[in-house]
Amino acid sequence: MVSGQCRAPQKCPHSPTDADMPSMLRAGHGLILIVLALLTLGVVMVSSAGLTIDADQSITMADIVAGRPALLAALAVAAMVAASRLPVERICLARGLRSPIPWILVTVTVLLLAVHAPVIGKEVHGARRWIDLGFVSFQPSELAKWGMVAVVAWYATRNASVMGRLGRGLVVPMAVVFGLCALVAAEDLGTALLIATTSLAILLAGGLKLWHAMLTAPAAAAGLVVAVLASPYRIDRLRAFIDPFADPQGTGYQVIQSLAAVADGGLAGRGLGNGVHKFGYLPHDTTDFIFAIICEELGLLGAAAVLCLYGGLLLCGLAIVRRASSPFAALLGLGIVLTVGLQALMNLAVVTGVVPPKGIALPLVSAGGTGWVLTAFCVGLLVSIDREAQAAVDARESKVVRGSLGLVTAPGPAPPP
Repeated sequence: MVSGQCRAPQKCPHSPTDADMPSMLRAGHGLILIVLALLTLGVVMVSSAGLTIDADQSITMADIVAGRPALLAALAVAAMVAASRLPVERICLARGLRSPIPWILVTVTVLLLAVHAPVIGKEVHGARRWIDLGFVSFQPSELAKWGMVAVVAWYATRNASVMGRLGRGLVVPMAVVFGLCALVAAEDLGTALLIATTSLAILLAGGLKLWHAMLTAPAAAAGLVVAVLASPYRIDRLRAFIDPFADPQGTGYQVIQSLAAVADGGLAGRGLGNGVHKFGYLPHDTTDFIFAIICEELGLLGAAAVLCLYGGLLLCGLAIVRRASSPFAALLGLGIVLTVGLQALMNLAVVTGVVPPKGIALPLVSAGGTGWVLTAFCVGLLVSIDREAQAAVDARESKVVRGSLGLVTAPGPAPPP
């Protein structure tokens, strides 16, 4: 459990010790290397999966470097670098209109409503998830997913002393979360589930009682049932999950082709660029089902490498969270790690037929400018948390050294009352 008030970084149970410094530095640097590796893999695999039957079935390094995925990856790296220099603690210390948290909540809500506007909203594959401004298009659900991590972490930190109460600890924050999830679930049920799960986990880490959290189960189940029954295509997805071979050319087609692509890869795969399911057999091969193409072309070894990268990202992220210099930084970092980890797990489960399709992308690998940039930006915040923790350790070490040299004068006795 993480608790505390918003204040300048002080010595707390989550602060790094001198012995922790080497591992902390490895965790921060490891995060950067893992993100670069995942983005590189994403650029290569999206370029490969983007080949069509009418195109020259070969891909050169020049094609990859000059392509749109490479540009988006460069933007994502720039976003990560920029976020790594942001003062995370000031987000919690700021008050009133200077605090970005209320602005994040208002902006996300407005954008989620704007998706349904006739001119602004854009329909892709039968769902209105995009806002098209002409020069740029993006998914507000991505902003909601990451924005709520900051909002919930901020709320739990500001209200640490009352998080054990039913009203302030559960009802107030989850009313906001469920309201936002209802807007997201209208077109993106998978992201809505991700937001609700991550938000509840952050509140639990911030002091919410477990039995209070369990009270949300009936409302969440009812909302899930309503969301599924209100959308015929979600019912079709559920039927395809139960028995994809009942309609192999219809509702079960995508699941069957995904499993076939995974199985066809074998141990070492067909070779980069040599997959066949991307040539019109597997829908959404560059986005939701990119992992199936990875399995087909790079085989079990390539799939294992991807899993190792995500495992390393989670371990590095949790190491940074454990050593965070403030409660807010710890909760924010935990939310970021959980969001990446749960999203990756949901995507892998969909691709392998473990759960029904949900429209969830593989973080930092599936094609998508909004997803890459925002995910890399939030991982950059983890690097910033790492940097602030290091600064706190350096300050303590400097004080100890100055004291040993007699440069720090011990405080005298308190004056008489």
